[in-house]
Amino acid sequence: MTDSSLLTAEEFSQQKLDLPDGGRWSELVRGQVVTLQPPDRAHGTAVLNLSKCLAAYFQELGDETAGYACFELGLAVARNPDTVRCPPVSYFTGGERFSESDKIISDEKPTLVIEFASTPDRRQSLRERVEEYLHWGVQLVWVGDPIEQQVHVFRQGAAGKVFAEHETLIGSPLLSGFSMKVSEIFAEPDWWK
Repeated sequence: MTDSSLLTAEEFSQQKLDLPDGGRWSELVRGQVVTLQPPDRAHGTAVLNLSKCLAAYFQELGDETAGYACFELGLAVARNPDTVRCPPVSYFTGGERFSESDKIISDEKPTLVIEFASTPDRRQSLRERVEEYLHWGVQLVWVGDPIEQQVHVFRQGAAGKVFAEHETLIGSPLLSGFSMKVSEIFAEPDWWK
């Protein structure tokens, strides 16, 4: 593939909805479209549980400057050639509230990115994804592992940390006051049983 055939983030954004599954599981990696395996039920469960806990946290803050979450928003983490990653959750603390919510792709850096190692291709690319987010300027990356029932936490300029199933994930200092038991992130809701 020649350089002139590589897509930009903007071209990818225009073509994304025409891809299989409306481009929901597609990303742009160094100018080339990559389609990931659709996530499994464990992935959806973890996103749901963590999202509910984050929503309660935001509501409790009640402050318009508290930030907001976007789901499956494309993040243009690199340019020339362009790379667009679409993590399950991106949390923004700056700018106008909800300004990124209706976009397909954003150049704005979230404070927190949440990924899940829920399919073989996601597991294989996680190191690269985390490095891209941190290099781009994301301050905090959480990677949930439904198989190991763990959350890996990566912060700019600090060693990674693992929170096991019996521990409590804390958001300090960036999400001061946020906490959630790791086991609750991966627990199936009672109404599914």
